[in-house]
Amino acid sequence: MIKFTSSEVRDLIIAFLVISLCFAIANAGRNMNAILTLLPYIMVGVGTGFILHELGHKLVSMKYGYWAEFKLWPQGLIFALITSFFGFVFAAPGAVYTYANYMTDEINGKISIAGPVVNIALALVFLAIGVAIYRSAVISQTSAIIFTACLVGYSVNSFLAVFNLLPIGNLDGSKVLTWNIGIWIVTIAVAAILTAASMTIGFESIVRMIIGI
Repeated sequence: MIKFTSSEVRDLIIAFLVISLCFAIANAGRNMNAILTLLPYIMVGVGTGFILHELGHKLVSMKYGYWAEFKLWPQGLIFALITSFFGFVFAAPGAVYTYANYMTDEINGKISIAGPVVNIALALVFLAIGVAIYRSAVISQTSAIIFTACLVGYSVNSFLAVFNLLPIGNLDGSKVLTWNIGIWIVTIAVAAILTAASMTIGFESIVRMIIGI
């Protein structure tokens, strides 16, 4: 059974809110109306992507019998906020810390890859929902809102996956690479393709290609 401390819940909520704001600023600039309009959509993508990413690490850690807890990194939040004004987000709001006296590279790698894999899976889920909406004969205001949320969810989760798989510092990619270079190459390649597609041809074009329009 997964358990959370009160401080962990607090840290997750703070990180979620600040990172959502950062992505909204990065995409809307300093236009407050645009930020407020975009924020709910960002919160859907970041809410699922960020929270479930961290839960992925926590669940796998606890599967191996370790206690794991998310802890906020205030300096990372401040840096993320600063970078957002330059049109990108260096997202390092905190991390799930796994407490263990000893851990093999394999277990550490599996714990680390869980988060990015969750993001890749979520990106594909958002894409699938977008395809289903586009195939629908009835396009309503509600479905248009959901489609936009899927666009953001796909883009944010793809980015979070490829960013966290970079083999630098304490990011997940360093630990996955140490464990298994083949798995790291495949995983980061998938994440990079999803991100590149989002940035170059756009979500709607991807959906249209899938359904053959």
